[in-house]
Amino acid sequence: MTKEKNKNRLSHKSRLNRSNGGDIFINLLLIVFGLFMFLPMLYAISSSLKPLDELWIFPPRFFVSNPTFKNFTELFRIMANSDVPFSRYIFNTIFVALSGTVGHLFIASLCAYALAKHPFPGAKIIFNVITLALMFNATVLALPNFIIMTKLGWVDSYQALIIPAFAAPLGLYLMKQFIEQMIPDSLLESARIDSAGEFMIFFKIVMPMVKPAWLTLIIFSFQSLWAIGSNQLIFTEQYKTLNYAITQILAGGVSRGGAAAAATVFMMAVPIIVFTVTQSNVVQTMSTSGMKD
Repeated sequence: MTKEKNKNRLSHKSRLNRSNGGDIFINLLLIVFGLFMFLPMLYAISSSLKPLDELWIFPPRFFVSNPTFKNFTELFRIMANSDVPFSRYIFNTIFVALSGTVGHLFIASLCAYALAKHPFPGAKIIFNVITLALMFNATVLALPNFIIMTKLGWVDSYQALIIPAFAAPLGLYLMKQFIEQMIPDSLLESARIDSAGEFMIFFKIVMPMVKPAWLTLIIFSFQSLWAIGSNQLIFTEQYKTLNYAITQILAGGVSRGGAAAAATVFMMAVPIIVFTVTQSNVVQTMSTSGMKD
């Protein structure tokens, strides 16, 4: 008996050692890949702090030698002298991103709840169409979107940027998969027996239980709308977004290279901060919905 106990201890100890070693290796590997993926952001930050003589040097240098904040002051100087204040572009971008995200969250969640928990004739066909729509690139949809907005009379208005975001298929797909797998039918039936209406069930039971899913939906929707352009649908300068303003700076030539680098960092920072704060919810939603990429 003593020999068998010793054997079990040794085998258990060896398994623990191998497991610890594997964890260390995996963590080191993830750190290396994480640092590698952070390199573009680091290069963007470094470029925004470079004076013009370092910014256009060849061969280019990764790190800045003489850091300066002149590029940021130049950015605000350029935008202050423009016909439309820089704050107007920021307001337009925030307004479009928040409005589109809230509308998309509400519509996608309600539609996902109906598809997941209220089966009706044609529900599978509708979901297959939604899944198929995930494969279409935004460039392919640009012309149909322009035609629809023209017919509705929404060209050159906020609606042209906000309303199409409501129908983005990714959010509906995520919410439907998550609700289907995480919400048991017995729980909903119990709520109905207690005389709870469908909207009460949706807001009091379903939405709190799928919080990681709709937080992920908020992240993806906000990121896409934050970087949205406005050249094809918006012609009035007062309605244009920050992305358009930065494009105009980039078109200013070599002398505005530093301001363009500073603007790029500003555009990158907000979505990355939002994603970093809520990344655990993204991982949980991706694993539950079955998506790998």
